[in-house]
Formats: sequence, structure tokens, C-alpha cells
Amino acid sequence: MRNKLRALKKSDKKGFTLVELIVVLVILAILAALLIPALTGYIDKAKEKSVTAECRQVVMAAQTLYDEKYGEATTATVNITFAKDGSPTITFKKVADLAEVAEGNIDSITANNTTHKISAVQYTNKGITVKYDGAKYEKQ
Repeated sequence: MRNKLRALKKSDKKGFTLVELIVVLVILAILAALLIPALTGYIDKAKEKSVTAECRQVVMAAQTLYDEKYGEATTATVNITFAKDGSPTITFKKVADLAEVAEGNIDSITANNTTHKISAVQYTNKGITVKYDGAKYEKQ
């Protein structure tokens, strides 16, 4: 009888059964199905925050260039404007170069020539548009 038990023990192969492997794979698939939507949500929020930060850089660059032009002005009443091309006082390209946002697109910049502050900026990158209205940044 003991010889038979020893023979059975020796012939037992160690390892996982097919059912155990399938159960583990099913559990991993369920966990992946739960985590992937959460991770994509975090990725989208990170992209939005990145574009908002780039818009802030554009505002700071525009304000810096505006202040430089205002400092160079010879009269107290100066009308400083921003435009995409042509012969404006400050081009969007100069602002983008100073802000180091080569990938994005500056849609508009508005300055208040009375308060000498940037009053509005609209910036688009990665399909996300962020608008600055002089006080806050909002995703459009």
C-alpha cells in the first residue's frame, strides 16, 4: 500500500491547471477594463492642464513684449496692437517664440491700452482651446 502511495506522489506533476490559468487571466482582464477608462481620464486632464499652462506662458510673453513697446514709446498715449502678420506693433510669432509654444496656435491677443495690461488671449493646442479674459483661464 505504501509503495502505491509513493508511486502516486512521484507521478504527480506540479504546476497550474488550465482552469486556474483561465481564472487568473479573467481577473486580470476585469482589472484592466476597470483601470483603462480611469487612466484615459487622467491623461485628458493632464493635456488640458498642459494647454492651460501654455496659455499662461503666452499671456506672460505678450505682457512682456507689450511692456517693452510701451517703454520704448515716445508719447504717453500709445496704441499697441497684436496681429498674426502684416506690419503690426507685435506679431503672434514674436509672442509664440518668447513663450516657447511652437506647437500651439495663438488665435487672438487683446491689450487694453488704458490699463496697459493684456485683457484677452485665445490659445489652441492638441484640439483644446483655452481663453484668458484678463482674470481667469477657461477651457472652451
